[in-house]
Amino acid sequence: MALPINEELAGAWRALVGSAHAGDGWRSIAISGLEGGRLQAGRKFPENREALLVGFVSVNTPPAAMLPAAAGFCVERVTSDLPGDWLALIRQEEGGIELFSRMATDVVAAVAASAAATHQRQMQLFLGRVRAWQQFMSRKKGALDAEAELGLTGELVCLERLLDADVDVYAAIESWRGPLDGLQDFELGTGAIEVKSTLSHDGFPATIMSLEQLDDSTRQPLFLFGCRFALAMSGDTLGDRIATLRIRLGSDPAAAARFENALLLAGFVDEHAEHYTRRLIVSDSRFLRVDETFPRLVAATVPAAIRRARYEIDLDATGAAAFSLEDVLELTGAV
Repeated sequence: MALPINEELAGAWRALVGSAHAGDGWRSIAISGLEGGRLQAGRKFPENREALLVGFVSVNTPPAAMLPAAAGFCVERVTSDLPGDWLALIRQEEGGIELFSRMATDVVAAVAASAAATHQRQMQLFLGRVRAWQQFMSRKKGALDAEAELGLTGELVCLERLLDADVDVYAAIESWRGPLDGLQDFELGTGAIEVKSTLSHDGFPATIMSLEQLDDSTRQPLFLFGCRFALAMSGDTLGDRIATLRIRLGSDPAAAARFENALLLAGFVDEHAEHYTRRLIVSDSRFLRVDETFPRLVAATVPAAIRRARYEIDLDATGAAAFSLEDVLELTGAV
């Protein structure tokens, strides 16, 4: 039986600790995941730092200055006797081995899942996954708080609805912009969808984070997807919902890889899944069009002296008519 990725990496790094190595250079051991030994656990000497090496053939590697780096790791080109072009994800001195191991394990899984892709695509996936970790590590660490958990769940429900409506799988994942700090959570065709979630059954409070969030001057039409949840033993945890989506995306490796990057940028890692114990069902949902008749604050309609605003709307009190998802997709030109 094959070892789990994390154990295989840890075992290889341990085996290389005592390697006699004079001067600068690399010692590495091939691990499973890609044909031809193109995934290797290694150590860089004389620093004796843990690394993950990935080999490619006939690819255009970015300039060294454009390779990702953060406080705990860096990516470098590898000069060695190994055939092909190699990139190494290397732990830096200030980086803890536990977090680096989690990162390397995740990157191996992402690259191995793309085994059927071209080497150029595999390299792009490798760098994309590392950059997602770079952004994740620059943010607050630890599990999502209750509010962020609920917000992410609402965005995932919207994503599920898009897939249920037969929106192209990759296009649906690509449209999800919330984790990428998009102005709205989804960008579809010429329009957008902003998602607001609540557990309240006394009105439908929706917090608007800025003057720009409900501004439709850039993308039209703009819709607000309100998703009301209720606690129920028959409901799904955040981990359950993500597991189901992973199964649905399994037939499209490119979409699956983009989904995993988005989850990481949203602050979700599998190690925290058991922290999310609330089981939620959708008790009410609606798509509302945001236009000049919708109650909102935007830069064009507030006094010029007002530069920023954060406010709350009760969606139940807006009087806005609900649209079907089919209408939303047609009006945005997404179908």
